[in-house]
Amino acid sequence: MNDFLTSTGLQALSVQGFGPLLLQGTWMTLQLAFLSLGLSLLLGLIGASAKLSSLRLLRIPATLYTTLIRSVPDLVLILLIFYTLQLWLNDLTELLGWDYVEINPFMAGVITLGFIYGAYFTENFRAAILSVPHGQLEAATAYGLSRVQRFQLVLFPQLMRFALPGLGNNWLVLLKSTALVSIIGLSDLVKAAQNAGKTTNEPLYFLLFAGLVYLLITTLSNRLFKVLERRYNTGIKGLAS
Repeated sequence: MNDFLTSTGLQALSVQGFGPLLLQGTWMTLQLAFLSLGLSLLLGLIGASAKLSSLRLLRIPATLYTTLIRSVPDLVLILLIFYTLQLWLNDLTELLGWDYVEINPFMAGVITLGFIYGAYFTENFRAAILSVPHGQLEAATAYGLSRVQRFQLVLFPQLMRFALPGLGNNWLVLLKSTALVSIIGLSDLVKAAQNAGKTTNEPLYFLLFAGLVYLLITTLSNRLFKVLERRYNTGIKGLAS
């Protein structure tokens, strides 16, 4: 029992010693996740609009985008996009005679994850838009609502009702995928846990700690999405409860 208490006390001290590092890694993970989510939502709305467009000039590139991104593993895409961006930047600086510029790992992570999950959100929004009865949009047009008003007052509230379950799932996958960006030099929560584990020779302990932090974030996220689902299902019998 004494050995167990001593071991537990040492572990607590080790967490305290690496608390700032783990806290900084957690904050980095949250920033990366939320900014990537914002970019993904924007690309998702644009991509869904393009895929539903009657113009082939918009529809074909959007289809190629979603097909390619969803067919290649995230890790491969992260490495490919990161190093491709760096090569393009190197060529540009060489052409213009500028000094070498290295891509910031954080911005690279946001762009990469946003670009990847934008494809998943595109399909999510596309399916949600198709689920909204077209007659309601026609009625809104007949009432003289502008395109912006139709989107704000008729389309968006209803598509969110259909899209939220998928958005919640994609958000959780995106959050966990932030752990992959440590391979491009970003000091996220997983990287911080790995560094602490190597220093103390207790990698399992710190990785379990990181897992608990992810569990806490996903639990809070699930609660938030439940609230949003109740909000957008207001007035729908059997769904708002």
